[in-house]
Amino acid sequence: MSDSTPPLLRRDTAGVATLTLNRPGSFNALSEEMLAALKEELGRLANDDQVRCVVIAAEGRAFCAGHDLKQMRANPDKAYYQALFTRCGQVMQAIVELPVPVIAKVQGIATAAGCQLVASCDLAVAARSARFAVSGINAGLFCSTPAVALSRNVARKRAMEMLLTGEFIDANTARDWGLVNRVAADDALDTAVDELTASICAKSAVAVRTGKAMFQRQLQMPLEEAYTFAGEVMACNMMAEDAGEGIDAFIEKRAPEWRHR
Repeated sequence: MSDSTPPLLRRDTAGVATLTLNRPGSFNALSEEMLAALKEELGRLANDDQVRCVVIAAEGRAFCAGHDLKQMRANPDKAYYQALFTRCGQVMQAIVELPVPVIAKVQGIATAAGCQLVASCDLAVAARSARFAVSGINAGLFCSTPAVALSRNVARKRAMEMLLTGEFIDANTARDWGLVNRVAADDALDTAVDELTASICAKSAVAVRTGKAMFQRQLQMPLEEAYTFAGEVMACNMMAEDAGEGIDAFIEKRAPEWRHR
């Protein structure tokens, strides 16, 4: 693949924006170029009212093998590493802060920062043959930044086991541990993701955007504060035209006609 080939591709279909990591020869490593492309495209998506859902996919046999280790070793400087990990953290936070749900579509391996990418998405669908690991420990490097996202998905002892051993878990284990939502046969991965995006896009856009923002914010709050905040958000949501339409449709036993798709 030539250097002129974009590291990231975007395709929009019926309200779903698919971002495809496009460096299969390097197992879609999160190089400087890949991170820059992701950050730029996520910035565009944050202001695109036509998008209802985002899918992060990948070309080739792997979803993402983490950071580009060759690029990192070519720049043995602490300031470089700090800037790189900061940039990666900004990309992960941009996914969390995106107004619409983000789904990881995982085939092959998702390791280290690639596993972090999966964990940072709101939802994840994996092919049955997919495998996951935070394997930096095998190279003398504890996966500290991937640990931030991983520990917000799986139980503490599960996360520490992955981080301290670097061992792979399979797709079914990843689902059981909470890292992914659904597992599909390898040849049915596209269908499984399409079904999930269709279900989300069929809902009120106002409710979905309100819900994602509320969910992420309340996670950082004490219980009492979270309930106060959630009550305020829900009261505001009730004032939206879509909420009135949805409740009327439920009472009248008909399909709702959302005003804001």
